[in-house]
Amino acid sequence: MSSRLEARSDEGTRITNTKMKSFVEYSPDTDFPIENLPYGVFSAPNNAQNRIGVAIGDLILDLYEVSHLFKGPLLKDKQNVFKEETLNSFMGLTRAHWLEARTAIQGLLDVSNSTLQRDDELRQRAFVKQSEAKMHVPAKIGDYTDFYSSIHHATNVGIMFRGKDNALLENW
Repeated sequence: MSSRLEARSDEGTRITNTKMKSFVEYSPDTDFPIENLPYGVFSAPNNAQNRIGVAIGDLILDLYEVSHLFKGPLLKDKQNVFKEETLNSFMGLTRAHWLEARTAIQGLLDVSNSTLQRDDELRQRAFVKQSEAKMHVPAKIGDYTDFYSSIHHATNVGIMFRGKDNALLENW
């Protein structure tokens, strides 16, 4: 399945890549071709543990199952980030790590790479149908404060917008 990728370089020039071709079959109008591999967290009927994966066509590539294949200079010692139940640790890495991961994943899915394509046992473990997966919140969000959870914060904001005499609305 070949697709076309259009992007802009840092200089703003258009880059078109028509050479990527995945061994995974998918519809030409899929939202998840080899050029667009969105990360997510899922669980499957045969494995209730939350796992990190990327969508490819109608499938999810389970990165837990293929993490040992991330052998680039940045990720070879960081493979554990794909064995966690959220994307937090992976998101905490650098852009260079993310680019290396994207390149490695696209390489594993490339039609010319036999590593995953010809390993029936690994392929059976590594791919899950999206229709059978349950998606989960991909990250734990920390350091968030709902200022309206406190009467003091709500009063302060109300004073800024409505003045001291009408700081809190009736529905507070």
